[in-house]
Amino acid sequence: MEFKTALFYVFSAIMILAATRVITARNPVHAALFLVLSFFSAAAIWLLLKAEFLAIVLVLVYVGAVMVLFLFVVMMLDINMDKMREGFWGYLPLASFIGVVIVLEMAAVLWRNFLSFEAQGPANAGNIGGTKELGLLIYTKYIYAFEIAAAVLLLAIVAAVALTLRKRKDTKYFDPADAVRVKRNDRLRIVKVAAVSNREQAGAANKEAP
Repeated sequence: MEFKTALFYVFSAIMILAATRVITARNPVHAALFLVLSFFSAAAIWLLLKAEFLAIVLVLVYVGAVMVLFLFVVMMLDINMDKMREGFWGYLPLASFIGVVIVLEMAAVLWRNFLSFEAQGPANAGNIGGTKELGLLIYTKYIYAFEIAAAVLLLAIVAAVALTLRKRKDTKYFDPADAVRVKRNDRLRIVKVAAVSNREQAGAANKEAP
């Protein structure tokens, strides 16, 4: 067995175990960390397949951005684990049925691809994952799909900003324009008070005392 083949089996086993622990771990933080491990294992497999660009994107985007944000949100929220586990066995039959349907669909797609692969023979995969080849395909053959994906992401960003900027009754809000136009007299008011000596204060205190 070659060294690359052995590494492939090692990373594949780690990824399968980590993916299994993602859905079986009771703590959501532990599940997210196992998902990070599965992403790293998948990136290592991409590197073995000479798809450096896909491996770097997987690590930078999913591990470096998405999962870090997800971990931050999970650790900041006070999640009641007992309440989340309520009704688990009631949804188990439906979840099992959906899982079986997904497995059958994936098996049908993969089996068809394997048959077509055996009929056509192995393709030249020397440039899979290269930055130049991906750039040429994205900006020539898949330019419309790329623009549609960019528009959808832009719409999602605008929607997220609009949701966070909504006015709520329990939040304090001020107009930045009013803060810029403010003057000294609006912030400071000088009040003249007559000076009172210590003797006068003591005499007034003695008069008020019984």
